[in-house]
Amino acid sequence: MTTNRNSNLTQDECPWENGTLGRDEAHVMALDAKTSRETDDATGLQMISIRLEKSLLRDLKEIAAQHGIGYQPMVRDLLHRFATAEIKTLLQERLREVMQAETSQGESVAPVEEFMARRSA
Repeated sequence: MTTNRNSNLTQDECPWENGTLGRDEAHVMALDAKTSRETDDATGLQMISIRLEKSLLRDLKEIAAQHGIGYQPMVRDLLHRFATAEIKTLLQERLREVMQAETSQGESVAPVEEFMARRSA
C-alpha cells in the first residue's frame, strides 16, 4: 500500500483517495474564474492542453495505476525530472565549453576576489 504524502494514512484509508469524500454530486461544484486563478497561483500550477496518442495515454494511465497514483501527477513528475536533468546537461556542456576555451587560451579562472574587485571599481 502506498502512503499519502500529506498524512500517515494509506491510500485505502484516506477518505479522498478511497472515494468516501469527493465522488458524490453533493461535493461537486465548478470554481469561478477568480477562485480558479487564485488556486493556480497558490499552487504554482498552470492549466495546459496537450494532445497525446491514445495508446500513450492508455500506457501512462496503466503505469500510474500500478504505482497507485493519478496519471496527471505522474506526468507532471516525469516532465519535472526530464526538465531538471536536461538543464543540468546543458549547464555541464556550457561549463565544458568554457573550460575548453580557457585551456586553449592558456588562462585560468580568475579568483572570486579579483572578480569582485573589478566589479566594484
